Amino acid sequence: MSKKNFSVNGTFKDSVNTVKFLTERNQFINSAEAVLPTRTDDFGVNKVAKSIHPKEQKLVISRIEEHADIAKSYYFKSEEAPLAYFKAGQYLTFKFEIGNAVVTRSYSIASSPASALNGEYQITVKRINDGFVSDYILENWKVGDKVTAFAPEGNMIYSKLRDAENIVAIAGGSGITPFLSLARAIDEGEEDCSLTLLYGCRTSDEILFKAELDQLSEKNEKINVVYVLSHSDEEGYEKGFVGADIIRKYAPEENYSIFVCGPGGLYKFLDTELPKLQKEKKYIRFEVFSSGKKAEEEPKEYSITVINRSNETVIKASSNETVLCAFERAGIVVPARCHTGECGFCRSKLVSGKVYIPEGEDKRRIADMQFNFIHPCCCYPESDLVVRIN
Repeated sequence: MSKKNFSVNGTFKDSVNTVKFLTERNQFINSAEAVLPTRTDDFGVNKVAKSIHPKEQKLVISRIEEHADIAKSYYFKSEEAPLAYFKAGQYLTFKFEIGNAVVTRSYSIASSPASALNGEYQITVKRINDGFVSDYILENWKVGDKVTAFAPEGNMIYSKLRDAENIVAIAGGSGITPFLSLARAIDEGEEDCSLTLLYGCRTSDEILFKAELDQLSEKNEKINVVYVLSHSDEEGYEKGFVGADIIRKYAPEENYSIFVCGPGGLYKFLDTELPKLQKEKKYIRFEVFSSGKKAEEEPKEYSITVINRSNETVIKASSNETVLCAFERAGIVVPARCHTGECGFCRSKLVSGKVYIPEGEDKRRIADMQFNFIHPCCCYPESDLVVRIN
């Protein structure tokens, strides 16, 4: 019987060396001091991560700018660490205690990202009818006040990998703020894209930041601003609403992405207009403002039984306000950020009862729909409810 040469290609030898390595490794570990660092914040990488992604930021109002009698801009400095950096189009979520209510509200950042590096944020708050939080801010915030905000969040940002190089931005009312931030970022060289801004207002008196927008448009060829008035026919302005025809008139010939920010009515109008453009869904992005209210001549009163672990609390609710608004007014703390159903922070279990979710605002996952989870920030009670919160 002839002998054959077998080769294990080092497999057996490698196994022996691995066992030897593991033995030496375990001996080395066992001989080390069994003391873990007690202050992980001392590590440089953790300090950097904490400054970029803080859980909360302590801010101080440094100055206030009034826009006639319709809005105010608030500027903030950091009370402690450097301000968290952000991308143009993101928002800040503020935490408030108003009477017995504990609430959060999100406001798009109007300043450029570079301003955060220089230690300043800017937001703009517009006066709205029966605005629970906006009225509180406009009437109470003053220079020197200290406020709490979470880190910047939001996905309506320009991304070269996802978006076309040309952005057609559609703004309504105070929805101009994220696009003002983007225009500033383009002008400062922070973003490499072009911007066609279609800004819809009822009259020219309601246009915010017009002087600066005109200046940016005149000096930077990448920025073009068009004003569209729905309730006034004035020279130099488009008349009507920002729909498919207006978009076609001013959009670049090259491929473009559409960004939208404004009140719910703008979203609903564009829901029928944008399909006329036959754009792929990946080229359309929304940031929708919500006041937490819907128009009703005679709102109905309901009760909500709120289950939080083993505790149950019965609160009052109105059919013209979201379930989240009812929680906030009763002082029940629920995690919340966007108030439009996008982020899912307020996700809760609807144990029983019926809610109304406006068309186009149901952004729940399919599984959540099947197992009766809701986003309290964008649904309204239509009966007495039992809700289990996180």
